[in-house]
Amino acid sequence: MPENIEKICIFADSQKAGIYLKIAVNTRLLISNRLEGIGWFTYESMKRIVRSNPEHEFLFIFDRKYDKEFIFGENVTPVVIGPPARHPFLFYLWFEYSIPKVLKKYNPDVFISPDMFCSMKTNTKTLLVIHDLNFEHYPEQMPWLVRNYYLHFTPRFVNRAERIATVSSYSKQDIINQYQVDADKIDVVYNGSNQAFRPIPEDEKEKVRQQFSFGEQYFLFIGALHPRKNLVNLFKAFDLYKDELKNNYKLIIVGEKMWWTGELKSTFEEMQFKEDVLFTGRLHPDDLSKVVSSAIALTYVSYFEGFGIPIVEAFNAETAVITSNVTSMPEIAGDAALLTDPFDPNSIAEAMKKLTLDADLRTLLIEKGRIRRKEFSWDKTAENLWKSVLKVVENK
Repeated sequence: MPENIEKICIFADSQKAGIYLKIAVNTRLLISNRLEGIGWFTYESMKRIVRSNPEHEFLFIFDRKYDKEFIFGENVTPVVIGPPARHPFLFYLWFEYSIPKVLKKYNPDVFISPDMFCSMKTNTKTLLVIHDLNFEHYPEQMPWLVRNYYLHFTPRFVNRAERIATVSSYSKQDIINQYQVDADKIDVVYNGSNQAFRPIPEDEKEKVRQQFSFGEQYFLFIGALHPRKNLVNLFKAFDLYKDELKNNYKLIIVGEKMWWTGELKSTFEEMQFKEDVLFTGRLHPDDLSKVVSSAIALTYVSYFEGFGIPIVEAFNAETAVITSNVTSMPEIAGDAALLTDPFDPNSIAEAMKKLTLDADLRTLLIEKGRIRRKEFSWDKTAENLWKSVLKVVENK
């Protein structure tokens, strides 16, 4: 379906009904050149919703100076209120004091908060987006104060919100189990993938390999170097793989070393083949797309994910995928990836070996990925998030 026709279909219900809304959005994670998972969700979904609804008014609430690229239309009014909320004490001040003042002043019909936090001190109807509950399952992986903020307030935010959107059926069930929420209150709103991710010709792949991996084939990891991303077992698996096959393949790690301490750092230092592990840091989406498309496989073996956007990015770039058999990843990957036990380096190494030696298997997974990727797009994300907004309005 052409994009413009799809957008008309997405929002026709509200236009037919003659509903004209004022919608406030927490946009504090729209940070120029530093969009992470939740930031991309906010950017891609709200850009489409704003531009498809010129008759509705949108209030974008920032906690610092904003970039004009995030003002998606003339129907967006940006508001900057402090303090910059990047610490639990400042989270509290921003959501419980600054946000209520803005909402009282502008009196919106709905407040959308895409980052799992909302305000307990406002009567504005709230749509809360929860991406995952990793902090409930692995609280030791977060700083003490941040962990306790999440553990204390999330159940309250869940009860406070009129509706909840989340990014997978796994996360929906997790929210139900953790907080005894009625299933009818929660909508599944899958993530999409950046349109920059696409396959590239073989001659261009060779140029990418010359630039990033000394001309050698490579496996790829994408994400913050956080404990739950399971780099410890990926490093161990890569050592096992290299020790058996004795090839020149590399492992490229794309992401910032935000958590480069403890077991993660020591495991890397003890690797037999650590010289074959290459770190790129953060990459621009266009460069990242080329790196993904040129990899022999994505190795995304986290032990906890609410969705796993890199899986869909690899599908779009037509690269084979190795991922985990736990949490949301089997749901997102379907039959288009090799599923491994993330707690067993041997399982991961065996999958890497299979994709190295079996070109037909790689081709089969890529073909299945072409089919599977049709389930995920930012247009669908915007459509489903808008449906959640309308449910909040109907309740009002």
